[in-house]
Amino acid sequence: MSVDALGAALPAVPVGVGLAGLLLRYQQRGLAALLGVTGAVVALGCAVAGALRGARGADPGITVAEFGRVAVTFGTWLDGPAGLVAIAVGVVALCVQVYSVAYLHDDERYAPYAAQVSLFTGAMLLVVVSGDLIALLVGWEVMGICSYLLIGHDRRLPEAPRAAVKAFIVTRVGDVGFLLGIVVLGLHAHSFRIADVFAAAGSGAVSGGTLTAACVLLLAGVAGKSAQFPLHTWLPDAMAGPTPISALIHAATMVAAGVYVVARLYPLFERSTAALVVLALMAAVTMLLGALSALGQDDIKRVLAWSTVSQLGYMTGALAVGAPSAALFHLLTHAAFKALLFLAAGSVIHAVGSNLMSAMGGLRSRMPVTFWTMTVGLGALAGVPPLAGFWSKDAILEAATGSGPVPRGVAWIVLGSAGLTVAVTAAYVVRLWRRTFFGAPRGAAAAAGHEPSWAMRGPLVVLAAPAALLGLAGLAPGFSARLGSHEPVAHLGLMTLVALALLAAGGLFAWRLDPAAAPPDTGLGRLLANAFYLDTVQNALVTQPIVALARLARRSDEGLVDGAVDGVGAGAGGLGGLLARAHTAALPRAATAVLTGAVVIAAVVVVALGVGR
Repeated sequence: MSVDALGAALPAVPVGVGLAGLLLRYQQRGLAALLGVTGAVVALGCAVAGALRGARGADPGITVAEFGRVAVTFGTWLDGPAGLVAIAVGVVALCVQVYSVAYLHDDERYAPYAAQVSLFTGAMLLVVVSGDLIALLVGWEVMGICSYLLIGHDRRLPEAPRAAVKAFIVTRVGDVGFLLGIVVLGLHAHSFRIADVFAAAGSGAVSGGTLTAACVLLLAGVAGKSAQFPLHTWLPDAMAGPTPISALIHAATMVAAGVYVVARLYPLFERSTAALVVLALMAAVTMLLGALSALGQDDIKRVLAWSTVSQLGYMTGALAVGAPSAALFHLLTHAAFKALLFLAAGSVIHAVGSNLMSAMGGLRSRMPVTFWTMTVGLGALAGVPPLAGFWSKDAILEAATGSGPVPRGVAWIVLGSAGLTVAVTAAYVVRLWRRTFFGAPRGAAAAAGHEPSWAMRGPLVVLAAPAALLGLAGLAPGFSARLGSHEPVAHLGLMTLVALALLAAGGLFAWRLDPAAAPPDTGLGRLLANAFYLDTVQNALVTQPIVALARLARRSDEGLVDGAVDGVGAGAGGLGGLLARAHTAALPRAATAVLTGAVVIAAVVVVALGVGR
């Protein structure tokens, strides 16, 4: 029994740094920053070393506990996909830590923030390298706790605690299914090691029905963590957290975890057509819903948040049509350009003092570094060639045209939704670009906007490189082999021309709109701005009935259970009071009563003795 030291160090280093950082006092900003940045650097170094070493199978691990015939182990599995995803997590985490030093320069709670970012990073890396389902579950749940703490970090914002609670509860709903799915797999495979579960499924030890049930249960957790319909509503509200945390959640942790887990466990999912059909339909709704919702937002961070929902739908759609390598490819490119976009948006917000694009405009000449780097990120998001998003998105569209594990009609639904989403994505990208950087400044703050310090600009420049060039790596057979593809994952085909035509149509539509115009206050405009009122529907159908039921249960408990107990106590107290008053009397009357009682008792005794004779 052994554990790969390099694989174990990947999550252990940031977790250890995070735990040490939690012991620091609030005043120790410098030491907190040093710990956070150093931990991210070391974790990134371990990830690069693991990727350069080459793929390795799952190590045997060490036994942590045994429950009958089922053992819980801790082992790692640092193969090709895990190594590449770990590098992406390390790069984004390092950029976020450096960026946060300047972005939160006046935050008195920076020290616990930096520690929680390290814990968040370590939890995601544990999910990435874990070779055991229980260890994966631990990382999965620690991410949920860290997201709650970090989203609610700014206690001055009234919406931050609500957003943190919403994110925690919605993802926990999905995690119930995720936990049950892991339990079902472990009990039927007699092991929680991922390699053993694969072997049991391949040998038929886990029946088809059981495997389908387990995979569908796992998808509940994936829907929560990766913001898939209908558990997607927490992600836009999570924008109440600090902008660097938005970058971390949307690019490298939390939302990427669900996609990665399905890709890691894909040998199980490809044996269950029913589970993949569920995933495909969920993805088709999510990608188009997210893109349309982004089109109606005025808050720049909410545009990017709904964009993340949509792009995650692309990734799950690729998984559903049998292209896990394309899904991982888009996960990597998305990590680069979405981290860049959120950090660039943070620079704009830092300069303007507002999240609203209606308060921006004319920032192109005042913030040239932010403008050009964000232009690269937006181009990659839209799929403009030859930027990174073009290649990974095209790979997904091509995969949806092939013969995959789902019925042909289901694959066409994914393809149709993905094609429409290309056009809508181009529209909201052009709209954001023009409203933020072009036209006349809309407000004094926009007119006085300026670049932030290089501690904030530097990460933008660093992330702009992979956002522009990472897609070209998909043309290399070696890179594609690490993703599990036998041929280059990036290639041009018929769908490339279709996608470019849709991209041009969507972009031209948005270009003709007035950049200074607010979202239309019409029925359609309000529908998009409120994301089709799904939050309202969930509130009416789920939240309010549960709250009403809870209030009824509370009143029943207080009125019946507590009332019965209180009533018995009050009755006993009243009876005791009556007896106490009966025993309370003046001395002459008490003496008379005692003598009378003695006479009565004596008379009874005499009569009884007489009768006995």
